[in-house]
Amino acid sequence: MPLSEHEQQLLEQMEQALYAEDPKFASQMQGSGARAARRRLIVAIVGVVAGLVLVLVGVNTQQWWIGAVGFAVMVGSVAFAVTPPRRRAALGAVQADGSVRRSGAGARTGASRGNAARPKARKSFGSFMHRMEERWDRRRGQGF
Repeated sequence: MPLSEHEQQLLEQMEQALYAEDPKFASQMQGSGARAARRRLIVAIVGVVAGLVLVLVGVNTQQWWIGAVGFAVMVGSVAFAVTPPRRRAALGAVQADGSVRRSGAGARTGASRGNAARPKARKSFGSFMHRMEERWDRRRGQGF
């Protein structure tokens, strides 16, 4: 079902606002996924064809291990095509002004800052359960 005239205008306005607010994000979202999917599909097709050639060579030469390698290449290529690509998350901390400070080798986030002062024993499962029990007791004490 196509969009109405009013909906198309609203969509265009939202796109323009997105480009004005965050041009880097908008350019990343503008079709990089289609190119990556096409590239993965091409690599997978080449892998399947190469695997099929290896299977046929293994059958012709009566060496089963070549055919097995070819079959493994075909299965791996299909799995590569079907699975979505992993994306690395850009980690950082949100500042008070709304900007994001990228965490690097020298930058420390709140979680790492709090864990650095704690001894190793605090990271164990027992201490986690102890903290959860303390939180539960505090909630029950507040009348929930």
